[in-house]
Formats: sequence, C-alpha cells, structure tokens
Amino acid sequence: MKILILGATGFIGSAILQRLVAEGHRITGLGRDPDKARLKWPAAEWIKADLAQLSAWGPLIEDQDVVVNCAGALQDGLSDDLGATQEKAMLSLYEAARALGGRRIVQISARTDGAAAGLPFLATKRRADEALAASGLPFVILRPALVIGRNAHGGTALLRALASLPGLLPLIHAESPVETVSLDDVAAAVSLAVDGTIPAGSDIDLAADRTLTLSDLVKLHRTWLGLPAAAVIALPAALAKPVTWAADIAGRLGWRSPLRSTAMTVMSEGVRSLRPKPAGLVLADAAETLAAHPSGIQDLWFARLYLLKPAIILTLSLFWLLSGLIPLLDLSAAAAQFPPVVPGSVAMAMTVATCLLDILLGSAVLIRPYARKAMLGMILTSLVYLAGGSILAPQLWLDPLGPLVKVLPSIALTLVALAILDER
Repeated sequence: MKILILGATGFIGSAILQRLVAEGHRITGLGRDPDKARLKWPAAEWIKADLAQLSAWGPLIEDQDVVVNCAGALQDGLSDDLGATQEKAMLSLYEAARALGGRRIVQISARTDGAAAGLPFLATKRRADEALAASGLPFVILRPALVIGRNAHGGTALLRALASLPGLLPLIHAESPVETVSLDDVAAAVSLAVDGTIPAGSDIDLAADRTLTLSDLVKLHRTWLGLPAAAVIALPAALAKPVTWAADIAGRLGWRSPLRSTAMTVMSEGVRSLRPKPAGLVLADAAETLAAHPSGIQDLWFARLYLLKPAIILTLSLFWLLSGLIPLLDLSAAAAQFPPVVPGSVAMAMTVATCLLDILLGSAVLIRPYARKAMLGMILTSLVYLAGGSILAPQLWLDPLGPLVKVLPSIALTLVALAILDER
C-alpha cells in the first residue's frame, strides 16, 4: 500500500515508518526537515511541510491509500500551535479525503478525558477524534498509554533522567498509576489497522495489562540502567508549581520540556486506559519492553545529561548576560582595561559593542530556534576575544584571576551544549 505518515520523524512515527517499510509498503513521510529525515530513513519518500500551515491536502493524499497521523504536541509554544496542528489541519485532511472518495485514516491519539480534559492538548485531540468519527471515512483511532521503546523522548526521557539521579529519587505524584505500552506494539497495532485486521470504526486503547506506580516505573528504569537501588522521596504536589512555571516559560521560547503544566496535570491522576484492547494483540509490559532492549553506556550518558541540559544552557546564558551587563555599570572603568595604545574613544566604543554582543548571545541562546546559532556565535566570539587579548594584552594569560584562561572552559561548555542540543 501507499501510506502517508504525519509526524514520521517523531518518537512514535519513526518506529511506525520502519515497521511499515519492512512490511513492503511504500511510505511517504511529512516533516519540517526532509533532508535530515532522508539521511536517517532513506527507504521513505519525504515531503517538506508544516502541519500548522498546511491547507492543500489534496495533492498530498490523492495517490495514498492510508494516512497515519502521528503528529502532535504537548502544549502551545514558540515551536507548536496545538489548534492548527492537532485540530485545524486534521479537519482539512478529513475534508480532502472525503472529496477524493475516502482514505483510511489511522490516528494516534490519547485518552482525552480526566483532569487535563479541558487543556488545549487533549481538547484539540478530542475535537479532531470526534470529527474523524463523524466524517464517514474508514478510520481507526489508537490511544497508547505511556509509550516505552529502545529510544526515548519527552516523558520516557524524563523517566530515565529521574532514574539516574544519585542517591535519592525525588518524585511528585509518586503513587500515580501508570499504564505503559511498548513502542513496537504500537507499530504492530498500526500495521493491523492499515491492513484491516483492526476493523474500520475501531477506537482502541493500547496498554499492557500490568499497571505500575510512577515510583515503580522509575525504579524499573534505574535497574535497567544498571544502577543500584535508591530510595524514593515523595514530594508534595505544590512543589511542582515553580517547576512547571519555568518549563512553561521555556515552552514559550520553543523548548519542549516534559515538565510543562499539561504533563503534570495528566500525571496528577496517572495514565490509565478505559477502552477495550485490540483482540489478538499481546502487549508487552514495561519490564518486558526494557528487557527486550538492554541498556548501553549511551543510555546512562543520555539519562544523566538530560536534566543537566537546561542547567548548561542557563549557565551559558547567565555567563554571557553578566559579562555584557556588568561592564555597562561603569563603562569608563571597563574601557580603561584596554592598553594605552588604544585611543579612549575607540576603547569606549569597543566596550559598548562587545557588551551588546554578549547580551545578544546570552539572550538568543534561550530561544530554541536561535540556540544553535547563538552557541556557534559564542564560540566564534570567544576565539576572537582570545586572539584580541593575546595581541593587545598578552600578560593577561598570566593574570592570577585568569581572565583569558577562563574563556577556555566556557568554550568547552558551549561545545557540550551543542553536542546535546538535538531533541530527536
């Protein structure tokens, strides 16, 4: 069959792509960066598109037999528009599919009731699901519980990070029940929906029979990482507020943190399924899923770096902001640091220019779409500062406070930030 996958580069979408390609289907993936996707998954054809801005669906689906929708986002932010992506684009897709005589739609959704039902994440999914069910199109809606696989993204990445903490495991909502499903099983269910084994009109939850608490799940991941047992400290839910507030601000700047308020609201009552599971599909539980994919040292590195990543970026931002702001408090004193051979007016102008540049870089690194360019700018600027300082004031290399020597660890930290910047 010819199958179009929306969100094909994502955690779930990429696994479905590989499964369907292996079964001999002709796959077309939709993504914002098709050149990068083509390098990772060359067996599929790729089309560049942003769902939030896509309206002309006809040419995309006229030659397709099935559309698998894995696209979605947790919360509105600089990089995501839930209304446009999860609802408006889907309604346009259904309309185009009807105009072409119908296309089978396999939709990856979620449980849309409960404590977070009124939030945009679930409200937009629910309206899209209801519209699909009323569209007259042949459809299957699959609602996975917490998806666990060989790789990790979002909530599953956070589980690994929490499991790797040294000594103690501080958890909010530690006793919340969590149902899980293997990523491989989600891909298998999509395959069954594509070939009609799961009949059209089905609305199914995907969750293994065994339910764990959040605490048990983190401990299970800790064992999987090969770390010794650690005690869980159950923290009051009130402590989540400053964390979610900071994560929501980061979301507005384009960072997709799994600690945003939507995720914490969902977790306040746990991850549970209500609908029947598909007949004939045996779903692996969390322990079986992890056992099928033994961890390597790269998993431990990832887990330990995951929560350090925001700390590293904030440290870089603060370093550059302070280096730009502090000299502005006394420009004359800052300009006086230039050697006598530099005229006073030139020294003052250079001081102001470098301060503004530092402030710009320190601010830009906080905005996700500009973070990579800001980090490259930090490295280039640091090298220029080192070269200029070595030429104009080489004695600074021997200064007890090490103003030039300290630039070297700043460059090293920026290189680390660049190395772990990618999210997928």
